[in-house]
Amino acid sequence: MHKLAPLALAASLLAVAPAAAQDTAAPDIAAPDIAASAAAVRDKALADPTAWTIAESLTTDVGPRLVGSPEMVRARDWGVETLKRLGFQNVKVETFTASGWFRGEESAEVVGPVPHKLHILGLGRSSPTPKGGLTAEMALFRSYDEFLAQPEGSLKGKIAVVTGVMTRAQDGSGYGAINPQRSAGPAEAAKRGAVAYLIRSLSTDDTRLPHTGAARPGGIPAAALSTPDAELLERLAARGEAGGKPVTIKLNMTSRFEPKVEAYNISGELPGREAPDEVIVVGGHLDSWDPGTGAVDDAAGIAITTAAAKLAAGQGPLRRTIRVVMWGSEEQGGSSDAYLAAHKDEVGRMVMVGESDTGAGRIWQARLPKGSLDHPAMKAFRGAIAPLRVIVSREAPGFGGSDVEGLVEAGAPFVEFNQDASRYFDLHHSADDTLDKIDPAELAQNVAVWASFLHTVANSDVDFRALAARP
Repeated sequence: MHKLAPLALAASLLAVAPAAAQDTAAPDIAAPDIAASAAAVRDKALADPTAWTIAESLTTDVGPRLVGSPEMVRARDWGVETLKRLGFQNVKVETFTASGWFRGEESAEVVGPVPHKLHILGLGRSSPTPKGGLTAEMALFRSYDEFLAQPEGSLKGKIAVVTGVMTRAQDGSGYGAINPQRSAGPAEAAKRGAVAYLIRSLSTDDTRLPHTGAARPGGIPAAALSTPDAELLERLAARGEAGGKPVTIKLNMTSRFEPKVEAYNISGELPGREAPDEVIVVGGHLDSWDPGTGAVDDAAGIAITTAAAKLAAGQGPLRRTIRVVMWGSEEQGGSSDAYLAAHKDEVGRMVMVGESDTGAGRIWQARLPKGSLDHPAMKAFRGAIAPLRVIVSREAPGFGGSDVEGLVEAGAPFVEFNQDASRYFDLHHSADDTLDKIDPAELAQNVAVWASFLHTVANSDVDFRALAARP
């Protein structure tokens, strides 16, 4: 995919203004100065290459970034250098302890009644097979509920295979609905006596590239199958049921798990002048899975929020401080708790928190903190993003991101910008998660929305807590 020329990119997005959709009435801008500057920030963001440059550098100069790996150390240093180069101040690395899972050689094949090679990726925290692998009869279930209906001990000595299909959805809800198939499945399979657990990848693609992801440990080997291979096993199971010939699979996995590895949250600030202790916290997660280069998950989120913060401060001195955080262990867990523990005394001064972690698909919906829609700053923001085809919902945000979850539970207000996830799960956690899958125009639209929001919040007196508390 070729980068668009900046002016053409801006024109392509602003040209759609007449079709902009809103849940709310067209905003009556009550603060013309901040409205004008928010629009100026939007226009600058649409033509600015910073986000693309960041995503290109992280995926090229570092690549995949498993927690506890040498690549993650390189990513830490990259994050510090990038923030300093862009003019962020108070750049710091906060080290914490997380768990680390590392992939080794892995293979799977049907050995009877018909030989077939299978494409798999081990799930995070999977146990390895015995040396030399294991061979066992398959027990296949076409839904996770069908699998859970099996009594404990009923799958003794078998490889449990679950082929439930993920639904494609713009809001990504299909992923949440089927996630237990991966996250809880290995432990449930072990309860039922299975010696291994395989699933159809939680993905919406039709390629032979499997998708990995974290799972709760069950003490047995666990892996994801590519979509075509899961369907192949369904056909073989149907033939086996009809002809009385069981399907036998050989599995070999050599992963290792370390309960304690070093992980890092990296942050930098653009200090406010009038209210520097009032902090807006945004970011993305720096770590990634290992098959691809972690482009849509989550170099894009790092790029969007870092570039947006820089652009938000480009219209003159900020009133409040903007802090960008590169959270260092989202995929395998730990960064949210670590960040909260290090900043729990600061939560009361956090004006707003948010995270970008659904790739680079265009933002189609914004959910603003409860009671804030008609505040002058939010009216200015709504006016600025109207040409970007973003629906401003009347519903309060429901989920701000895994890495700000701890801050939200501690009382920090948060924002939710929903990206078009229609294609995201074709790519995420797979070898196809590479830079060429990021559309520069859609990336720029994300930056424009975030930059306009950060600019209006950082240069206003909006108090989201007080607004939410009003009857």
